[in-house]
Amino acid sequence: MEIVIVETQQQAGELVAEAVVALVERKANPVLGVATGSSPGAVYRELGRRVAQGRLSLKDTQAFMLDEYVGLPADHPQRYRTVIDREFVQPTDIDPANVHGPDGSAQEIEQACADYERAITNAGGIDLQILGIGTDGHIAFNEPGSSLGSRTRLKTLTRQTREDNARFFDDDVASVPKHCLTQGVATIMEARHVVLLAFGQSKVEAIHHMVEGSVSAMWPATALQFHPHVTVVLDESAASRLQLASYARQAWEAKPDWQGL
Repeated sequence: MEIVIVETQQQAGELVAEAVVALVERKANPVLGVATGSSPGAVYRELGRRVAQGRLSLKDTQAFMLDEYVGLPADHPQRYRTVIDREFVQPTDIDPANVHGPDGSAQEIEQACADYERAITNAGGIDLQILGIGTDGHIAFNEPGSSLGSRTRLKTLTRQTREDNARFFDDDVASVPKHCLTQGVATIMEARHVVLLAFGQSKVEAIHHMVEGSVSAMWPATALQFHPHVTVVLDESAASRLQLASYARQAWEAKPDWQGL
């Protein structure tokens, strides 16, 4: 697990965008995993800037979403497909038909989840998965207590997650859906490269447990300790409780330029 500590979210966005550029340059039909929430925003803005400048094209790229609320109408501004369209698709040149998400409106939920797993497999798997992390250590919507071997499925959101996400629903917790479809922990672990971003004091505890704590279903992100290629991009606040923060800075400064993320 590589820890990269940056001063600003803009720096984080530029760093991760470079990893996406490198992927696109070395692979003909790359597959991205895209996340919602505030943490990936800087990445999407930087990707959009590079596309606008003619320095990057995502026309041959496929993207798979991590999760989707259950029960929101198709035109709801916080439906995750709508959010990804607004924050990732529109600023770039990716074909909207190449952006896939679990069907939160499906009548047969279990079949929709199985179909989504199959779609990821048929695309060749995720090359680079962008992740955020919840204050309680959840990744995607794998809440505390989730099986570390879980696949895409229906989940009930915790009160904490709904309170955290209320800021996207005019601070009205009652408007936040209680259920979602989410990739499982084991699904996420199959991505070839995971890039997790976290910023701010509210993520300190989760990052501490994820990086330096014991692996436990109570902190689902700790499963990433077993992944062979994880990059964790943090600001100073989010990294402030890491015992090995100084070493992480030294390792990053000494890293060969050719290696990339």
